[in-house]
Amino acid sequence: MAQSAYYLGIDVGTGSVRAGLVKHDGTLVASHTEETITWRDPEDHRIFEQSTNNIWEGMCKSIKACLQEAKVAPSEVKGIGFDATCSLAVSDANGEPVVVTKGEELGQNGDRNIILWADHRAEKEAELINSTGSVVLDYVGGTMSLEMEIPKTLWLKRHMKPELFKRCQFFDLPDFLTYRATGFNRRSCCSVACKCSYVPIKGGWQPEFFQKIGLGEFVENNFEQLGREEVLTAGMPVGNGLSKKAAEEMGLLEGTPVGSGVIDAYAGWLGTVAARYKVKGKLSDEIPSVDESRHRLAAVAGTSTCHIVQSPEGVFVNGVWGPYKDVVFPGWWMNEGGQSSTGQLIDFMITTHPAYPRLKELAEKQNKNIHEVLQAELEKLRVEEKVDNLTELTKDLHFYPDLHGNRSPLADPRMRGSIVGLALDSTLGDLARKANVTLEAIALQTRHIVDQMNAKGHSIRSIYMSGGQAKNAMLMQLFANTCNMPVVLPQSSGAAVVLGAAMLGRFAAEAQKRHLAREERGQALWEIMVEMTPPGDMVEPAASPKEKKLLEAKYKIFLEAIDIQRRWRKEMEEAAR
Repeated sequence: MAQSAYYLGIDVGTGSVRAGLVKHDGTLVASHTEETITWRDPEDHRIFEQSTNNIWEGMCKSIKACLQEAKVAPSEVKGIGFDATCSLAVSDANGEPVVVTKGEELGQNGDRNIILWADHRAEKEAELINSTGSVVLDYVGGTMSLEMEIPKTLWLKRHMKPELFKRCQFFDLPDFLTYRATGFNRRSCCSVACKCSYVPIKGGWQPEFFQKIGLGEFVENNFEQLGREEVLTAGMPVGNGLSKKAAEEMGLLEGTPVGSGVIDAYAGWLGTVAARYKVKGKLSDEIPSVDESRHRLAAVAGTSTCHIVQSPEGVFVNGVWGPYKDVVFPGWWMNEGGQSSTGQLIDFMITTHPAYPRLKELAEKQNKNIHEVLQAELEKLRVEEKVDNLTELTKDLHFYPDLHGNRSPLADPRMRGSIVGLALDSTLGDLARKANVTLEAIALQTRHIVDQMNAKGHSIRSIYMSGGQAKNAMLMQLFANTCNMPVVLPQSSGAAVVLGAAMLGRFAAEAQKRHLAREERGQALWEIMVEMTPPGDMVEPAASPKEKKLLEAKYKIFLEAIDIQRRWRKEMEEAAR
């Protein structure tokens, strides 16, 4: 009897590392998650740091737990794929971690070697980069975010001793993981194009840009510190597969194929957009083609949210990252919108309210989660106030959600949150109303991003969700109503990203055997996606004519809130001169 084939997906999120063991048809047979450590600076709210050693340890534990749970032998694992947050990992030439924490240890060997994506220390460096007018900026929506890797690398150059900086290698985290897994320093097009200022359409690294911003040594050493080998599209085999050392640490076999990695949001795209969908329980007949992918926006919604769409031609959208060529499928382009704080924002708005202890108490007493209690409270208020819907219930409360700056479509890290309509009220009812307008604001901002993308040439007709927020039924209906398009929910909101990573493992195993020509790779990966993605459930727009009018008015006010904030900022800056 032929041996079964399984694939491992490794998903490194903001707060945890997860391994998922997946069958050839996409069935998730086992999964295990380990929490990871994030260090903050009590004196500086902008700082978020992690450790590759800590992540690797959690990953190895998770892999072993999956194999044990599913009773699968290491020889049955035919491929492994990685995704991770777009965080900057720093090592020396031997792959040993280098400290990124400001102070005396900066640049020495030590555990704290990751500047997390959410770290905002590199604001001045991003400003300098954005003043260059470089061609690099055309491919990040016109403005480089301080969350990207080159501003962070420049911050390290400015604060580290030159002799220590010289010995460092700089990786987007997915690439560090494939490097540590294989011993081969082969970068992924996804990581270097999306986060490290590599422009595939212009021949790759841009020497003039790096010289202009003060990283001329990268040019002199032929980009050795950023990766000078040919970059790989998603899932292409890295080196000779797992090294002996990595295989021993993971409990797998040496030589197991390793697919070139992707950023976590792109794994969410891989794990959702090829899904067939069910409408009211009935499965659609349509088997999606690669061309259909350009009409499907993947929204990967956890702590933050990324919005990813593919197109056959490059589409330039101000404030939206990209267009990036070849990052997943050779020859195709991708754009990435984003909200820096969504799941995190919902938690913040709820947990900082004076009525939060009361909410927790009620949730424990009723044996429900806090969101169910809030929903019941909102429904009670809606009935009491004799209104038709929750948008009408909170029609005079307006919330603008950029408490952590704006990633898309404004690309303005100085944007902040605002709320209009406050009452002298600290009750549970007030908390419920504020929770509702928080969800509403996230939905309105999603529409703002989709509208900007479509205005510039995209053709988005539906949203494919993954991540924790896909479990929030109220928010998903709000998305469908606000954006006026169907929202497709994955079979398992938590599994879509790890499934996307496992698809890369399967692709690596098959590409190794088949020696695919470059032009065949996209179709081959799409076929794997179609085969492995379970059907999702479609949520259709269901707003009444009255609610539609209210949401339109809210959207107009949302856009005005941006103009007002920018105008006030300018007036205060002028007054302070």
